[in-house]
Amino acid sequence: MANFTSNTYILKRKILTFIKKFSTQLSRPEKKFISDITYGMLASGSCLLTDIADQLHESAKKINTVDRLSRHLEKGTPPSAATSYLQVIKKWVPAEPVIHIDDSDVVKPDGYKFEALGIVRDGSESTSSKNIYKKGYHVTEACVITNSNHPVSIFSKIHSSAEKGYKSANTITFQAMEQGAALFGKATFAMDRGYDDNKMFLKLDELGQDYVIRLKSNRILLYHNKWTPAAELCNRRKGRFKTNVFYKGKDHDAYLSHVKVQITASRKNIYLVLVYGITEHPMMLATNKEIKSKEDVVKVARIYFSRWKIEEYFRCKKQMFRFENFRVRKLVAINSLNFYITLCMAFLAMISMEPDTNALKVSIIKTADPIKKKVFFCYYRLAKGISGILSYAKEGVRLWFRTKRPAYHQLRLKLIA
Repeated sequence: MANFTSNTYILKRKILTFIKKFSTQLSRPEKKFISDITYGMLASGSCLLTDIADQLHESAKKINTVDRLSRHLEKGTPPSAATSYLQVIKKWVPAEPVIHIDDSDVVKPDGYKFEALGIVRDGSESTSSKNIYKKGYHVTEACVITNSNHPVSIFSKIHSSAEKGYKSANTITFQAMEQGAALFGKATFAMDRGYDDNKMFLKLDELGQDYVIRLKSNRILLYHNKWTPAAELCNRRKGRFKTNVFYKGKDHDAYLSHVKVQITASRKNIYLVLVYGITEHPMMLATNKEIKSKEDVVKVARIYFSRWKIEEYFRCKKQMFRFENFRVRKLVAINSLNFYITLCMAFLAMISMEPDTNALKVSIIKTADPIKKKVFFCYYRLAKGISGILSYAKEGVRLWFRTKRPAYHQLRLKLIA
């Protein structure tokens, strides 16, 4: 038990030191709130305010604690905290950043009082042959790969077509691209077939960014001054060389080829990288990155295949922090709650970058009691281990914010003659 008490103290201190990086410019009540909600989420493994309140162990009634948390969430995300967060993330990223942009959904099928609740495609129940639509919100996320080869968010927004003044999903995607370009100067954006749109290519060209985008089967390309279906170019070729790629948690043997073409959007020269042997139909990847060797082709393919990590990122948010189980109703509060979940995910990313011999990291993984010794995506076991260690805490983090009172001075009487 003493060991767990020591680990609990060390972990609390680690969490508060991490949060302090984003809260230096905030008022004292805001500092307490951001510490409470982030610690509460990590300790409970939930974004439900009642679960968070249970982990804070406050003397006040639970309903009062929940009301306090709700009021702060309705104020929105503090701009200074969001800016500081991005500057911290920037230090974790390699010299050539890879940014993955993808859309997900938050389904609230039984919700009636949520603000601007729209209709979304339920990705968990839909199949390739049938789409299931339910009430909910769209989520646009941009994740960058850190030095530890794990994703961490640089843009996350929950939005709905039912919002007042809503323009389009493309507008939100463009905001994610602009934020990535502003943060890193130049990066490589990797996106799936849903982003095979001339507007996306033109926007990335306008921002001066590199990209690797998977094309749809009906995409038309200019090849030798003739408009040719991309699928036809696939059939004319075979994989010139073999390489090993990691895709959706498994190793695969892929056969790669490439050809120089032009895209309809800008008539600029790009490369079409063809990937055979992974899926039923060859994958077609469009990239404006320079290709001079076999290694360049392999690099482009591996950039795209690292996309599965953003899918795991979404899944981890929903499973480990019960992302779809929130009860706050206003959209600004929902987005604020999403920001604090993002902070929790960033804390997991920070722990993942620690050496395997780090004592705290070893204790966290041991507490998680994982089945496999080594995995390629460690957020699940880290979140479970952190929650397990903090479950031994008998108090929250309020005592770390003791009120500073002036020194007591004894009352003195002055006699007047």
